[in-house]
Amino acid sequence: MRIDGRKPEQIREIKIYPEVIRHAEGSAEIHFGKTRLICTATVENNLPKWLQNSGQGWVTAEYGMLPRSTHTRIQREKSLNGGRSQEISRLIGRSLRASIDLKELGERQITVDCDVIEADGGTRTAAISGGFVALALALQFLKNRGDLKELPLRCYVAAVSVGLVREIPLLDLNYDEDSSCGTDMNFVITNHQRFVEIQGTGEGSSFTQTQMEQMAKLAFKGCEEIFLAQEKVLKKLYPRTYFTHESGRGEAQ
Repeated sequence: MRIDGRKPEQIREIKIYPEVIRHAEGSAEIHFGKTRLICTATVENNLPKWLQNSGQGWVTAEYGMLPRSTHTRIQREKSLNGGRSQEISRLIGRSLRASIDLKELGERQITVDCDVIEADGGTRTAAISGGFVALALALQFLKNRGDLKELPLRCYVAAVSVGLVREIPLLDLNYDEDSSCGTDMNFVITNHQRFVEIQGTGEGSSFTQTQMEQMAKLAFKGCEEIFLAQEKVLKKLYPRTYFTHESGRGEAQ
């Protein structure tokens, strides 16, 4: 049993509350146990210069932590150049772009802001999982307004952490586990069971191919539970059976 009583293969309780920010085109509050974030999606008609007149849109992300989201106060970043926040922001952006057809989005940009209210490990994976919901709701907003004829989503996207603690693979690390693990990995996965990104570091010890496969298997299990939580919010708009193949949409069942 783990510090919080979970089994090695057990994810923390996931809660997703949609449309929590009334001014945003899409928003969601997501809880992974004690980790809590608010994700908002903002639609803008301007694009980066290198994409202007390209016939496609863009999805980008920004990540930040509130000053007392952790055990001690974090200073507010005065710019977007903070190393950790910038790296996580780029990860979130890459992950969310994997879920969408940018040409069908048209020449507009959606910025997904992920703000950590309370941190207990797994903030970047929760940001991706909650950011996807906010993005999907923003796309529905555009369709309702008549700006999109079709919903340009290709798939669901979720993310989860897996680590080795005393050589035992554990799913969805909390802060104490993350601080003490020998290997820490983050998996971003689509509902077609395809990897978008894998981040892994043997900080305390190296790991074997067998352990890597064990961690990947746990990640697929964890993301399946996240997909179920996302679908509870999005089912009427985007049932997962709508995405019948990895290249795009199918027919709603």
